[in-house]
Amino acid sequence: MVGPACARLGVDDLASTWPKASATDKIDFATRMGKAMSSLAPGLDRDYFMRCLEETANIGDTKALTLSDMVRTCVALHAAHDE
Repeated sequence: MVGPACARLGVDDLASTWPKASATDKIDFATRMGKAMSSLAPGLDRDYFMRCLEETANIGDTKALTLSDMVRTCVALHAAHDE
């Protein structure tokens, strides 16, 4: 693949790719996650995922975590915050 399709972040990508990704790719990924997860709770939108993924990816060593792992963490943090 060439062009934007090959640069698109996917849930199976390692979390370590997040800090290196372009702003456009991060926004695209966060938008897709927001659309997929907003049915669980209205607060799970693009802006929430942008903030949460930035914070989660930069907290420490993400080792072998995937973006899917980080998304699940963000959803769990949101649910814990709502309790």
